[in-house]
Amino acid sequence: MSAPPSAASGAAPAPTAPNPHRTLRVIKIVVNTSVGESGEARTKAVKVLEMLTHQRPVATRARSTNRDFGIRKGQEIGAKVTLRGPPATEFLARAFEARDKQLDVDSIDRNGNFSFGVADYTDFTGMKYDPAIGIHGMDVAVEIGRSGFRIRERRVQARPLPRALRSSRDETKAFLEGAFGVTVLE
Repeated sequence: MSAPPSAASGAAPAPTAPNPHRTLRVIKIVVNTSVGESGEARTKAVKVLEMLTHQRPVATRARSTNRDFGIRKGQEIGAKVTLRGPPATEFLARAFEARDKQLDVDSIDRNGNFSFGVADYTDFTGMKYDPAIGIHGMDVAVEIGRSGFRIRERRVQARPLPRALRSSRDETKAFLEGAFGVTVLE
């Protein structure tokens, strides 16, 4: 029996597709806004997060008492929203547009996760300034990973995340440039 034509002619084998389990993805995004006081200011911050993420925020509470700032332990001083899946990717694309698709290299940690701030909610496309709400900024924290990251959070036999499943700073930079068109500033 003769060999296939490609092997007989000495041609290189067909390239294999990249492993789908090695591709990076956005695992979750936490959007946080802290106003430092409860009451009307926190209520306005909750409205801003609802407008931007289309989800209901949860309250963030003070961890300790600080008399200089008038904050008591357990007092609601901010709000946050956790996004996963397609809503997270859509929000991240809009957040990068608000930042002119730029990210500082120091914002990326050694595990490939990153965070950045948005100075005002009106920087997002389609958002108009509302004098009743005022100006509210937010912090955006993004976790990047591969398939299999669940082993560190599962209930039975939880394990540390192996080095092969973590992403490096360079891999995250390449992912952001390819998926979102972001320029990472050196």
